This record gives sequence, C-alpha cells and structure tokens, in this order.
Amino acid sequence: MMMAGAAKTLTNLCPSFPFPTKPQNQLTTSHAFPSTRLRHRAISAVANAAQPPLAAATATEGQYRVDVLSESLPFIQKFRGKTIVVKYGGAAMKSPELQASVINDLVLLSCVGLRPVLVHGGGPEINSWLGRLNIPAVFRDGLRVTDADTMEIVSMVLVGKVNKTLVSLINKAGATAVGLSGMDGRLLTARPAPKAADLGYVGEVARVDPAVLRSLIDTSHIPVVTSVAADESGQPYNINADTVAGELAASLGAEKLILLTDVAGILEDRNDPDSLVKKIDIKGVKKMMEDGKVGGGMIPKVNCCVRSLAQGVITASIIDGRVPHSLLLEILTDEGAGTMITG
Repeated sequence: MMMAGAAKTLTNLCPSFPFPTKPQNQLTTSHAFPSTRLRHRAISAVANAAQPPLAAATATEGQYRVDVLSESLPFIQKFRGKTIVVKYGGAAMKSPELQASVINDLVLLSCVGLRPVLVHGGGPEINSWLGRLNIPAVFRDGLRVTDADTMEIVSMVLVGKVNKTLVSLINKAGATAVGLSGMDGRLLTARPAPKAADLGYVGEVARVDPAVLRSLIDTSHIPVVTSVAADESGQPYNINADTVAGELAASLGAEKLILLTDVAGILEDRNDPDSLVKKIDIKGVKKMMEDGKVGGGMIPKVNCCVRSLAQGVITASIIDGRVPHSLLLEILTDEGAGTMITG
C-alpha cells in the first residue's frame, strides 16, 4: 500500500505505541516510500556492493527512518497546534487491526502537536445488542427508526460501551482521552428531525457549546464524543455522527474535518473505483451532486462537509478508512487517502 511503510515508521515516534519496530523489506514494498527520491536512495544503499550485507541493511533502515521523519516535518509544522475533528466509523470500527491503526494514528498526531477530537457512532454494535434483546432494527430512508426502547439501547451502547472502549484504547496507547456525549457540559442540544413522526427519537443538532471541549483540548486531552444528545426538556436523541462531527468542527474553528468511510472517496464515475477525485472545491462538488455523480450514502457526507466549510472549517476530507494508517496518509503526505474538499 502506498505510504504504508512511512506511516508505520511515523507511528514509532511515541515509544508507548504497540507497533513492531522492524521495518518492512524495502525491496519488496517499494510503495512504502514517501517519494521516488527516497525510494531510489534506499535502493541504492541496499545495492551498494562495497558495504558488508549487514552494514548495508542497517544503514538503509536507519536512513529510511530519518528520511520519512524529515519529509514529515513540513506537514507537522503546518498542522501543529491546529484542531482536527475525525469522525470514526465503518470498517475501521469493525476490524480490530484497523481500529488499532486509527487509535495509534490519533495518539501520534497528538504527540507531534495536533489537537484531535474523535467523534463516533456505532451502528453495528447497536444492531448486535438489539438482536440480543429481540428488538427489531428498523430503517426508513437509511435512517434508524428509534422508538423509546431503541433509544434506551442506543444510549447504553454508544455512551456506556463504545465510547468508554475507545477512551480505554486511546489511554492504553499512551495519550489521555475523555469520553463525552452531547449531554455532557451542554456540548450539544438536540431537536427532533423533520421526519420525527416516522423516525421517533432521531434528532438534529440545534446548538453547540464547545466550552467543555476547549478546556480538554487546551490541556492536551483527546475528547471522544458520541452522537447522543438531549433536547431542552432532557429527552435523548440519536443524531447522525457525521452531522455531529461537522457541527463540532465548525464550532471549534477546526483546521480539518475528516470522515472515515468504507469507500475510496468521491468518484468521478461511481462505477469506476479508479476515478477518485483527489481534490475539489465546494462549487465543483455541488456540480457533481447536480449531475448525479454523487449519490446514495455519499450525499449526506458531502453535505456535512460543505456545511462545515461554509462555517469556517478550512478543509474537509472523505477518506478510505479501510486503508491502514489512513489518517497519517491524509494529514502527513501530499498523496492523501481520499477526497479533500476546499472552501
């Protein structure tokens, strides 16, 4: 995978990370190098017949690590001190390997001076617990129908289980995380969704008060926010996690919003996985939507990105969460890991 080796090398910056320190074989994984220049440099070092084989290999490994760190410096300088909001879900939440990748990427980014905020849902976990309790999962137009019993399960699973599991994993990886729902510190105030009569306790974000987040971010904590919030009367609502991430990014004046998905990004041709659009502005992506090139589950994600950009977020990216270390690839490389939308 392009840049995978570089990403793995970067994760070794913080000694608490549970990643192996032995690098990949550079001759068999050429895509692991961050640039052609680095690839040629490492290959020539390996091929230098004047050095003993062991010494040549050691020099190559050390030079490779130094080169990766050196080329990461401009990206670290660009984002140091900046807030990034990451919406976590999809395959990256279901696979233990991808979950470890996301967690360690977040901790590394925090170590080098970025200010990450993690937002999550947990649809598969909710479905699993509903099944255990013999409560049917019902969807209309892609949205979960959330009656009182379902809302109780949603709150228990997202706030009590998924959120605390993620907090524990981040703490284990060497950072300090704090778990929150929208109800904590009046972070989010909800209101019923327009189709509440059909959907039950499905809500929208009515208001954001980021004060509790700012205090955590300013003290180098990683906030982990789940997408459950209450209205003015205290009634809990289930809110789309993409929407929550976008609204939090806007309220925090984030440098970047990142949505982890199960697709490569926005495709010029939905039937051609090789037609990835790497970078596009708001005008361009709206034109793609008008032309029907963006459809299905991608529409609410794009709308979320556009809304956050309109409220001051600098860039928003829809990236492939199935790719290991996709967060590092998106932030610390020119190639990125999906589609970046600009204002």
